[in-house]
Amino acid sequence: MAMMRLRREDPRVVGTFRLHRRLGAGGMGVVYLGSDKRGQRVALKVIRPDLAGDQEFRSRFAREVSAARRIRGGCTARLVAADLDADRPWFATQYVPGPSLHDKVNEAGPLSPAQVASIGAALSEGLLAVHDAGVVHRDLKPSNILLSPKGPRIIDFGIAWATGASTLTHVGTAVGSPGFLAPEQVRGAAVTPATDIFALGATLAYACTADSPFGQGSSEVMLYRVVHEEAQLAGVPDALAPLLASCLAKDPADRPSTLSLSLRLKEIAAREAHGPSGGPLENGSGAGAGWERAERRPSDRPTGQRAEEYARQRTERGTAGTSSPRPHPSRPPAPRDAAPRPAGPASAAGKNPRKTGGRTGRRAPASRPTGRNGSRTPVRTTSGGRRPGPDRRLLRQRVIVFVVVTLLVALGIAAAQGCQGPARGLGVERPAPVAPPSGGVDGPYGVGEQNP
Repeated sequence: MAMMRLRREDPRVVGTFRLHRRLGAGGMGVVYLGSDKRGQRVALKVIRPDLAGDQEFRSRFAREVSAARRIRGGCTARLVAADLDADRPWFATQYVPGPSLHDKVNEAGPLSPAQVASIGAALSEGLLAVHDAGVVHRDLKPSNILLSPKGPRIIDFGIAWATGASTLTHVGTAVGSPGFLAPEQVRGAAVTPATDIFALGATLAYACTADSPFGQGSSEVMLYRVVHEEAQLAGVPDALAPLLASCLAKDPADRPSTLSLSLRLKEIAAREAHGPSGGPLENGSGAGAGWERAERRPSDRPTGQRAEEYARQRTERGTAGTSSPRPHPSRPPAPRDAAPRPAGPASAAGKNPRKTGGRTGRRAPASRPTGRNGSRTPVRTTSGGRRPGPDRRLLRQRVIVFVVVTLLVALGIAAAQGCQGPARGLGVERPAPVAPPSGGVDGPYGVGEQNP
């Protein structure tokens, strides 16, 4: 809703509300944007001075405000406060942010059948609450429907009237907007809920075609067409044309009831929501709620445990040479001339790469990622060869230890056997005495000589 600065003749304070901006002006008065001491914003309408001096108008206005207090429903602007005895009577309703249906269509063009049906279903529910309270709006039109983030809202019950009341003012002029008035309003007959059904049908036709179903022209020409000519629905989609034609019937008895209209519009909204013409509705709740919200695509980036698993898989692919994973945030970026460093849990644990030593220009090897069981994996060099990774070094150390241990054991066994051999050689074994032969023995006295 467009806002304008306050004019010099506009009041600054009305009742307990401070006025900030002009929201618009109509046949009954001016609508202001105001706020109370708690900061609650309201739409406050002040009655015109010439109407404020009319006692008949004051009495009717008091009845209308009393009827508006009885309305309960989420599709209407709630009445906040009113002063019927002020020099210029006023009333304040809840302020509804959002453009009017008139401004929306005027700026963006006709709405899709799914959107029109969704908005119409929500408005029908709002009118059902209004009619249950015994009130007829009598001035339902695109500029009195606000498209809030929570759904459409019906505003401006300034000329609302009790069911069965006359529609003529004291000067014999029909109250309402030409092109959206029902024929009984123009004739001055009693108003009924069917009067609002006619206005709703004309409003939805405007949303489909960006024009009134009775065309354009002066007030007299428009009122004549409403009474004597049929509505022009050539631009209305086929899904809505028969239903809107029944709403615009000249005889109130031929129009659908408020409840029947709400149910039928919900069916059309559900059918058109997945059809080729309207596409899926942008609202995710009740009819008409959140109609202007853009559908947001969920992020495809994994989080939590999925992010850790994703990083680990990228690390394994990086070590196999299929991809180059991003470095871990905890490690500073590598120089441009250095080999890419795959990220992994080892780098996240804070292990620093080995420092360079010896020859000038020798780079420190990149930190090596670890697998699931904590073992390190070999790293490819920039030349395409494979350097012995930590696993080969560990295996080589184990082989050396095994060989050393084997040699020590062998030496121990050999030493034990060597100790037993010399012990036998040191002992002197005396040969057993041998008996001399019968022929004598060799002695110092000659062969065969016997001892004396």
